[in-house]
Amino acid sequence: MTTTSDIADKIAGEQNITKAQAKAIVDSVFKEIATAAASGSETSIPGFGKFKVKDTPAREGRNPSTGATIKIAASKKVTFAPGKALKDALNG
Repeated sequence: MTTTSDIADKIAGEQNITKAQAKAIVDSVFKEIATAAASGSETSIPGFGKFKVKDTPAREGRNPSTGATIKIAASKKVTFAPGKALKDALNG
């Protein structure tokens, strides 16, 4: 598993900046993606992919313990669609 600290360490080494500076940059990127998602906007990173907000409608479900029918509220979720370059890197 790769963590944000691992990403920051790699960036720091490649860009000749401190680990703290790289961590701040990585955190800023993820914060901006989250802010865009919270406002309902899509974030597109060419060569990597798109983060989109998807509306999930309300529906009925079942409580697995009791079998009782329950209402599941509508919600929003963030989805990721990989770009062609990322797909090619995975499957190439």
